Amino acid sequence: MNGSLTLFLEDRDRSQIFPVSFTCSSVLVEAHNASGSYSTIYGMGNCQNWNRLTRDLHIDLVKGHVLSGRGKKLSRTKLRVHHLLLKGNGQLDNLTLASSNHMDMFYSSADWLVVHQDSSGGWPIGVKRKIASGRADLDPGWYSAMGQGQAMSLLMRAFYRSGKPHYLEAALKGMQPFSKSSTEGGVRAYFMNQYPWYEEYPTVPPSFVLNGFIYSLIGLYDVVSLAPPNQVGDAQLLFDQGMHSLKKLLPLFDTGSGTVYDLRHFTLGLAPNIARWDYHSTHINQLLLLSTIDSDPILTNVAERWISYMSGKRAAHN
Repeated sequence: MNGSLTLFLEDRDRSQIFPVSFTCSSVLVEAHNASGSYSTIYGMGNCQNWNRLTRDLHIDLVKGHVLSGRGKKLSRTKLRVHHLLLKGNGQLDNLTLASSNHMDMFYSSADWLVVHQDSSGGWPIGVKRKIASGRADLDPGWYSAMGQGQAMSLLMRAFYRSGKPHYLEAALKGMQPFSKSSTEGGVRAYFMNQYPWYEEYPTVPPSFVLNGFIYSLIGLYDVVSLAPPNQVGDAQLLFDQGMHSLKKLLPLFDTGSGTVYDLRHFTLGLAPNIARWDYHSTHINQLLLLSTIDSDPILTNVAERWISYMSGKRAAHN
């Protein structure tokens, strides 16, 4: 239980060396500064049994830089492993350094989601989220429909490729917050007490973020598509209800020259939160993706209009 592995990464331009450590602890990530020497520490959990660890060292180092206030400008191509250090008691097998390892990262992420899912089926967000200058803050421990949906997408793909049932079980359990009101710790809100909406940020009052809602729909669709028909559960109903709400509310996100990120101008009485162009293009790509699984012309018609805004077209005026 006292074992650790530390890799020392060198920035070739500045000739600096940054340690990144993996320890037998429950720590998620910490950044330490000892006499001007920065280090980043990640916990591997219980080390009494074999653990398979697959890491992106560049991302691990960037997270440490952000936590310590040093920013995140670190070029992947200018980093190299200088040396490594083993401490304590234990065994190490098959240490491999690669330029990429997407499949192992894929399963490592899926396994993390299985281990860290709570009893309510969620993956709680452990930081405070400030919305609209403190008008609708979220304390640590909240769920995100977007986070749930993306986790479900990953888990269903892991199940589809591996056939291992624990990935399916975790994905199905991940739907539980969708049926629980955001006022009671879930992610479900209603627009005008009529249209269900799965909240990326389950604030009170609701904020109705568009891109996060669509990501959650994609996660539900992946459950519908990849789960055995007799185990789909509420996924089809949740997806159908969400698609109905999306089609009804889409016009509210259209400004005539772009889109809004959310509907805080309606629920909080604030100025519209205009979506910057990268979010606007995300809205477009999401609608085009949904149009491949739903033939309703409203999806392509709205997407094409929003595409035209990016080339300078504007809605007619009086």
